[in-house]
Amino acid sequence: MSRLVVASQLNEAFNTAFAEQLPDVDIVGVPVGTPAGLPREAQVLIAAPFRKAGGSLPVAPPPGWPFNVKWVQLVSVGIDFYPEWLFDGPAVTSARGSSAVALAEFALAAIFAEAKRLPEIWIDRFEQWAPTPLSLVAGKTLGLVGFGSIGEALAPRAQALGLDVVAVRRSTAPIGVPGVEQLQDLGDLFARSDYVVLAAPATPETVGLIGPEVLARAKPGLHLINIARGALINDAALLEALDDGRVARASLDVTHPEPLPFNHRYYNHPKVRLSPHTSVHTPDTRRNLAAQFAANLARFREGAPLADLVDTVRGY
Repeated sequence: MSRLVVASQLNEAFNTAFAEQLPDVDIVGVPVGTPAGLPREAQVLIAAPFRKAGGSLPVAPPPGWPFNVKWVQLVSVGIDFYPEWLFDGPAVTSARGSSAVALAEFALAAIFAEAKRLPEIWIDRFEQWAPTPLSLVAGKTLGLVGFGSIGEALAPRAQALGLDVVAVRRSTAPIGVPGVEQLQDLGDLFARSDYVVLAAPATPETVGLIGPEVLARAKPGLHLINIARGALINDAALLEALDDGRVARASLDVTHPEPLPFNHRYYNHPKVRLSPHTSVHTPDTRRNLAAQFAANLARFREGAPLADLVDTVRGY
């Protein structure tokens, strides 16, 4: 029997992780972007994002698409970085949950960095030897906007640290993590929360979701943390809320566009902590995605339904 060929647009570190999980499969590296010139034998494509946030997408597929491809595996959960035509042919699966722990830890690190005033409390001169007032995290309220795999990873970790957790989600299904209070109104969540973590996908319904009306209801001293998509935030509204003190801190690992223009106010705003979409760059993300893909590949070979199929209506 001939070996299965998988075309991958990911980098060498990812492809090595995939190859370690699948020694009987040929992982063939191909260029990022519109998948033209794939190996004829490739039945599976592992697709990297076709654009960065704010970039353009190819309107039409390449001639001959989908070639011999029967299944497309995305490297992300959200589908906003991929063209619509990618979802019109082969089955498409997402990377749901592969980076959930990395994102949860990043959000908690942002919370602690602010509460414990890191790194500004570290000193390097005798003259600086004086105590600095710090804040407790325990007893505060964490609000989650969106409750999928990230919320499932973050909520119990936050609860273990003494945080109360509230959440809003599009689904009306009960939240499966004990002790998480499900709210119906986004404004209520902002009014009750000391920290808000954005963990929702970018869809037509969520673009600009965090705007003037929501931020006007923010609890004084709010720390807003975005590990999802920059497009969820109305930047002008957030900057106004930071300037007038309604929001005390914004930790932003994602922006729209990416990268931001060189003169964007986020770069030097004293209440903004900006990082370059780096929260998912941990070794476990590669290992988790490779393991998920291997499990799904077994289903693919057996003709069984694939897990984590993308729902284009929901946007992930």
